[in-house]
Amino acid sequence: MKQIEVVAAIIRKDDKIFATQRGYGDWKDWWEFPGGKMEAGETPEEALVREIREELSAEISVDEFLCTIDYSYPKFHLTMHCYLCSLIGEALHLNEHEAARWLTKDELDSVKWLPADLEVVKMM
Repeated sequence: MKQIEVVAAIIRKDDKIFATQRGYGDWKDWWEFPGGKMEAGETPEEALVREIREELSAEISVDEFLCTIDYSYPKFHLTMHCYLCSLIGEALHLNEHEAARWLTKDELDSVKWLPADLEVVKMM
């Protein structure tokens, strides 16, 4: 089975968590934490800063490692390293996602999370 290793940003602001909705692929319309694949030679933190810059045109600080989730999807196995992050500045632009929301803890169940991301939500 194909193995994929990614990083995810749990971006926090004013007691809310930032969630993005996929606009493409098999999991179109499902919600996830922004992030993506690490490139050769990158640390997880470097990959996260680069991915958020690419996906959201935003700058973040990577504050704290939260967890690593291992999840087997039908077509691949995912290892996702999750970090608590903060925005540097207010600018956010959706370059790849079709929607985004700031969710309070009580609203986390209001969106249809990707299965691996749901494991993170359950921890929070």
